[in-house]
Amino acid sequence: MGPSILSVCYIVASVTFILGLKMLSNPSTARRGNLIAAAGMIIAILGTIFLYEDDGKRLGNYPWIFSAIFIGSIIGVLVAKKVKMTAMPELVSFFNGMGGACAALISIVEFDYLYRENRAVSNSFSDVVASGHYLAIIAGTIIGSVSFIGSMIAWGKLSGKFKDYSFKGQHLFNNLILILILVSAVYAYFSNTQFVNIPFFITVALALLYGVFFVLPIGGADMPVVISLLNSFTGVAAACGGFLYNNKAMLTGGILVGAAGTLLTILMCRAMNRSLVNVLIGSFGGSNKASGGHDTEGSIKEISLSDAAMLMAYSKKVMIVPGYGLAVAQAQHTCHELEKALDEKGVEVKYAIHPVAGRMPGHMNVLLAEADVSYEKLLEMDDANEEFKTTDVVLILGANDVVNPAAKNDPSSPIYGMPILEVELAKNVIVNKRSMKPGYAGIENQLFYQPKTSMLFGDAKKVLQELLAELKNI
Repeated sequence: MGPSILSVCYIVASVTFILGLKMLSNPSTARRGNLIAAAGMIIAILGTIFLYEDDGKRLGNYPWIFSAIFIGSIIGVLVAKKVKMTAMPELVSFFNGMGGACAALISIVEFDYLYRENRAVSNSFSDVVASGHYLAIIAGTIIGSVSFIGSMIAWGKLSGKFKDYSFKGQHLFNNLILILILVSAVYAYFSNTQFVNIPFFITVALALLYGVFFVLPIGGADMPVVISLLNSFTGVAAACGGFLYNNKAMLTGGILVGAAGTLLTILMCRAMNRSLVNVLIGSFGGSNKASGGHDTEGSIKEISLSDAAMLMAYSKKVMIVPGYGLAVAQAQHTCHELEKALDEKGVEVKYAIHPVAGRMPGHMNVLLAEADVSYEKLLEMDDANEEFKTTDVVLILGANDVVNPAAKNDPSSPIYGMPILEVELAKNVIVNKRSMKPGYAGIENQLFYQPKTSMLFGDAKKVLQELLAELKNI
């Protein structure tokens, strides 16, 4: 009876994962989708703990299991409550790394079990373990290890603990490590069962080393793509665990995460008009590499708070372009207040969202959703570009590379070819920045020097608060 009920639990969990992922496509249902998927995961976990049987034996070890769940839950809740929105990308990367580590450990534990069961046999490991079973083990181990250490490096880079690092011949070095990983993995399978653990754990060490040098040279501007790719790795590694234990919930969840992460990676590469290979081995995004592009000509002009408020108050349509500067200042709520103040004056307000704005996929959408900005006001890049032509004022809050016209008109620029928000089509452009410091691509922004562009320097939250005060006096 237990196994039958457990199968039902896994089916229910799988359905909730699919429904939850579907609901995540819309901010208005995303929270409910998360809760539904979480409920399905709880059902799968409890079902496994209390209903799983192997030769009539239950799991046992309940004190250890529930102690681990309790400790992990407490840590997760505390971290999630304390994290700032600016630190959300590194938190996502850290949690993804933990998922990769978990998937890798599942495969390592399964290998260790098979090794201990068969180490007295003089035959090669391939004689006692089916090739498909070993393939699931080694794939989960390698991919999970790369996802774990790669996500940790991404977390360190996003939090400012690590810098971009590369050396001459690094791509060749990475390829060599990858070849050694494959050779070691194959050698382990055909090794004597008494010594098979040595080449296997050499494979693990090489996978961790590869993960470090895989992510370390990639620049900050490409982190959204890297995080998405590593997320898909974690999903694939988890699916391998599902194969190992014939666990339908783990298999379904892993496939969904792997597929969603892969599709998101492809979409984000398209949004930057670059191939995934170019992201992984190219120089764009490195703080010390992207020095191409012509020198900008002209001068910048500043605008006062009162003039900016007056210009927006008497506009018919205002478009707001959120960027990482908005997240740094934690100004999303103040931005929403400004939007409501403009609405009260009869000004149509919308938000233009670039797919790779921020430091993780969907960063700006999450930021604005937290401030209860209506989803209907968020325009994707193509739709926003159509509306800029009829926009009176564009207010750019901390965005840089995603609005740089050099992507369209400067073939020598490292961002040339990347689709951008064409804010220069609007009648007036107001750019809020803390300084003239370049964005992550490390190049000057031609937009700042155009005649219709005015600079409004200062912290985004403080500037928006002062703009809001000026608007109320008009």
